[in-house]
Amino acid sequence: MFSLFKKKNPPASTPSSSAELDANGKTPIGKAQIAEPPLEDSNTKRSWLDRLSKGLKRTRSELTQVFTGTQIDEALYEQLEEALLMSDAGPQATAHVLQALKAKVKTHQAKDPQEVKALLVQVLQELLQSLEGTLAVQNNSPCVIMVCGVNGAGKTTSIGKLTQHLGAQSYSVLLAAADTFRAAAREQLETWADRNQVEIISQVGADPAAVAFDSVSAGLARKKDVVIIDTAGRLPTQLHLMQELEKIKRVIQKAHPSAPHEVLLVVDGNTGQNALAQVKAFDQSLDLTGLIVTKLDGTAKGGMLASIALWGEERKKTKGSNVPVYFIGVGEQLQDLQSFVAQEFAQALIEA
Repeated sequence: MFSLFKKKNPPASTPSSSAELDANGKTPIGKAQIAEPPLEDSNTKRSWLDRLSKGLKRTRSELTQVFTGTQIDEALYEQLEEALLMSDAGPQATAHVLQALKAKVKTHQAKDPQEVKALLVQVLQELLQSLEGTLAVQNNSPCVIMVCGVNGAGKTTSIGKLTQHLGAQSYSVLLAAADTFRAAAREQLETWADRNQVEIISQVGADPAAVAFDSVSAGLARKKDVVIIDTAGRLPTQLHLMQELEKIKRVIQKAHPSAPHEVLLVVDGNTGQNALAQVKAFDQSLDLTGLIVTKLDGTAKGGMLASIALWGEERKKTKGSNVPVYFIGVGEQLQDLQSFVAQEFAQALIEA
């Protein structure tokens, strides 16, 4: 049987004065973008940046110790190369960063290692800038979001947080429990649906693609703004399971020809270069539209975002776009999932 959790009355929204409002007093679909809950004051913002900085402490300690000397010489660049590789930036991104940094050092005629450190922040920010992106609710009524990722990446928790963000902006959300492989996955998503007071479609032992089809159909019939589909976690090396994901996507398109409008991959920030391998594999099968990077509050090696950014530049040549990082997470609380900002990340990665 399908289990349903009724949606509460939407909270009063406070869109910016420039936003147009529809007859129901909320921003029309396609006009608004899904972003982090507002950081109400400087203390809240500082708290978020502190948590991000703490999460990237391991990487930062390896990088910043390179600049404790007094000379800018080849030894400094060799140490920096080693530190970047240790941070899981990967050989290609490391070579790119070093080449760009040397060019900046020459242009700015830097004389002190601390100046080089500041220029490194600029180089990383410029590289990571391409990963910035905002998840927008498109004018599709509903906007169908398919979420995938390996087990343990924080996929279902990220869906719960995203649902809360949407609800805070008065969007009606329908959840789909299409993860029928993992024990208790359906129950976990139902808990989030109950907490957010949104409807969920789930079925014990059902075919994942059938659940996805029924959910999109229900979203259309009930005039939901957004349908979020939770899929089973699986390794990209599990070919039969990756084919199941491709099947889910095809079936979604039968229910709503333009869907899914977003295909998001949730990756664990602690997995280093393995995260890039996951991005490549899932993108090959599903044509990803965005990423959510979680667990940056652990022993994360933040350099892997540099390698994802560089890969994204290559992807543009074949597919016309990269895969942006919509959100990064540094904890379990709702406010611990925030939009990715290259400048904030670069500073947290390098500055003490």
